[in-house]
Amino acid sequence: MAARRKSGENLFLRYCVLAAWALFCLVPILWFLSIGFRPRTEIITPQPIYWPTFSLDAWHMIWDDWPMGSYLRNSLLAIVGSVIIDLVLAIPAAYSLARYEYKGREDIGFYILSTRMMAPAIVAIPIFFLFKNVGLLDTVWGLMLVYAAINLSVVTWIIRSYMQDIPHELEDAARTDGASDLRILWEIIIPICLPGIITAAVIAAIFAINEFLFTLLIASTKNAYTMSVALANFTGGSDGKIYNAIALVSFLAFIPIFLLVILIQKHLSRGLTLGALKG
Repeated sequence: MAARRKSGENLFLRYCVLAAWALFCLVPILWFLSIGFRPRTEIITPQPIYWPTFSLDAWHMIWDDWPMGSYLRNSLLAIVGSVIIDLVLAIPAAYSLARYEYKGREDIGFYILSTRMMAPAIVAIPIFFLFKNVGLLDTVWGLMLVYAAINLSVVTWIIRSYMQDIPHELEDAARTDGASDLRILWEIIIPICLPGIITAAVIAAIFAINEFLFTLLIASTKNAYTMSVALANFTGGSDGKIYNAIALVSFLAFIPIFLLVILIQKHLSRGLTLGALKG
C-alpha cells in the first residue's frame, strides 16, 4: 500500500513538472499570439497592458491588404518540392554510400557533408547569375531548387547513418531469393529506415523555412516571396512597423511546422536516436 501511494505521488509530481514545463514553453507563444490580436495603439504604449483588447484589425490587414495567400502558397510549394527532391536524390545516394564498396567512397561522403559547411555568401553571386541565365529568378521553381541544393548534403548524411545500422543479412537473404538492388532498397531498406527518412525530411523542411539569404536573392518581387522574406517587408509605409500584423504572420508561419512535429513526434524521436549508436 505504501509503495502504491509513493508511486502515485511520484506520478503526480512528474505530471506537475511536465505541466510547469509546458506552461513555460507555451506562454511566450501565446503572448506573441496575443500581440497579433491587439489594436496597434495598445502595442506601442510605453506601459505594458496585461489584459489587452481583442481586435481583428491585423487579421483583416494581412488578408485584405497583403497577398498572404500567395506568400503561404509559395512557401508551401517551395518547401515541399525541395524536400521531395532531396529525398529522391538522397535515398539512393545514401544507400550507395552505406552499402557499396568502391574507391573514394568515404571521401565522397565527406565531400557531400562539407558542402553544408561552406559559407552561403560564397556561392550567392554565382547562383544569382546562373538562375538569371536560365530564367529561374523570381520563381518558386528557383526557390525549390536552391533549398534542395542547400539541404541535400544533410539529408543524405542523416539517411546514410540509419542505413548503416541495418544488418547486411536482410539484403543477403533477399538477394538469395533473386531480388534486385532496387527492389531491396524499395521493399526492405526504405521501410526499415522510415523514421530516419521522416527525421531528415522534417529537418530539411525546417532549414528551408528558415532560409533567408537565398530566398531574398532569388525572390526579387512579391510573385515569389515566401513567408521569411515577406515578414521582412511588412511595414506600414509612413506608419512604420505594424507589429501586430508581424506577430500574427509569424505565428501563422510557425504553427504548421509545430503541428507537423507534434503529429510525427514518435517517428521523429525514434529517427533522431536510431543512428546514434554504432557497432
